[in-house]
Amino acid sequence: MKRQLAEQRGRRAEDEAARLLEGHGWNILARRHKTKVGEIDLVAKREGLVAFVEVKWRQRAADLDLAIDERRLARVAAAAESVAHEYATDGEDIRIDVILLAPGSQPRHIENAWMP
Repeated sequence: MKRQLAEQRGRRAEDEAARLLEGHGWNILARRHKTKVGEIDLVAKREGLVAFVEVKWRQRAADLDLAIDERRLARVAAAAESVAHEYATDGEDIRIDVILLAPGSQPRHIENAWMP
């Protein structure tokens, strides 16, 4: 039951993040793209740029600072690298973004969160 609730919250958070990106002119190309090395929550494209977006939702805004770490970002980066050629087909730049969400707080969009 706990796992199902977490899954539902995750999907709602991804929907909210997609709406946020779309409101800023991004086109959502994919949701929950599974690769051999991990899953990418959202793939978005805008003006010569493709963003592979990790979405994190927490019950409390105070917990958002601990929601993402180098290990998780490295996994997203590896997944993005494995499929970048599918999305960046016209020489677009690519980056890894993070969107952090919690009830009662403004969404935080961290652009270019992964810089190895």
